[in-house]
Amino acid sequence: MPAWVGATLRPELGDATEEIIAAVQAGVPEYARPLEGRFGRRITEGVTVAMNQFVDLLGVDASPGDLRVYRALGQLEHREGRTLAALQSAYQVGTRTAWRRIGAGPAAGTLPPDVIFALAEALFTYVEQLGAASVAGWAYEDARNAGSVQTRRHALVELLAREPPAAAAEVERVAAAAGWRLPDRLAALVVEDAVAVAARLPGAIGADLDPVGVALVPVSDRPTPEAAPSDAPGWLDRVQMAVRERPAVLGPVVGWSRVHRSVARAQAAWPLHVTGLLGTAPSNAEPSGLVRSDEHLLALLLAAEPELAADLAERAVAPLRALPAGAATRGEQTLRAWLDAHGDVSAAAAALHVHPQTVRYRLAGLREVFGNALDDPAARLELAIAMRMTHPTPSTGEPS
Repeated sequence: MPAWVGATLRPELGDATEEIIAAVQAGVPEYARPLEGRFGRRITEGVTVAMNQFVDLLGVDASPGDLRVYRALGQLEHREGRTLAALQSAYQVGTRTAWRRIGAGPAAGTLPPDVIFALAEALFTYVEQLGAASVAGWAYEDARNAGSVQTRRHALVELLAREPPAAAAEVERVAAAAGWRLPDRLAALVVEDAVAVAARLPGAIGADLDPVGVALVPVSDRPTPEAAPSDAPGWLDRVQMAVRERPAVLGPVVGWSRVHRSVARAQAAWPLHVTGLLGTAPSNAEPSGLVRSDEHLLALLLAAEPELAADLAERAVAPLRALPAGAATRGEQTLRAWLDAHGDVSAAAAALHVHPQTVRYRLAGLREVFGNALDDPAARLELAIAMRMTHPTPSTGEPS
């Protein structure tokens, strides 16, 4: 752009502020209101600075300098609960009005065609840069607001997980500040990257706590608005889809005033799941997927008192330690299969791939070392628990 163009157009654009604002108010319904307060100051400043800066840049090899005014306009739109659609329309209306002002003014007759074309391109490119600054301001405000909401939701998850539980009035206050309606029924989901997982579940919130995150999932089997009732997934299916293949533990379903119990239950099961002690993965694979803590209550009970559980198991299976290694292995396999089959010799034999008579023969030998324990209900319960605490040894698959 020739250097003289700016000086030529300054009289045309220098006093165009009121005309541009009037056109914006007439063409954009959201701005059809008095220019009062912060709104009025921002709009007036935006138009004035835009025109003066544009004229200053004509004939100068430089980009727009300070764009804070236009970032602030984007932030203002966000704070007042609007999208950027109205502001973008205002930019378009303002640009067309400014261009008409140039075309109708006396300076237009002095501009060569190539300068007119370059001027149009410069004006529209310039306003695009102002719009980009507003987009950045709106996005910044949105991210800051989202971060603030997540901070409050993090605090809410921590409060609900607290034991003893917080007072109902305090929970309701923090939930309101976090913008979360307390559901009638919910379940705690313990999973890594809980915030991201919660974002995939309608109405859920999450917090990446230490050592593992917690998401609070509303429990409802009502279909989502976009899904037909016949094919809408239930809440548990939605949790499974959100978790995908990552290890996760779901606590029991409770009312929100008892959610700390669901969190505690899921957190207690988490280390057992990730170390493969819930039997959810082959011994040579990483545990993955979703487990429900209420399906592993015995494992949780034993894990709660590990020393006591270990003493019980050691005492229950002590007679096997007196047998030779091979006999002890076969004895443990037989005892496990027989207990799992509730004393059914044929079912135990099928599980071991041996003849029922072989099982009877082995049981006779076990009765010699265990005495009356195999017939005493309490002792058999202890043996069954002990079998659950030890990893099953592979079946020999020996023929009958």
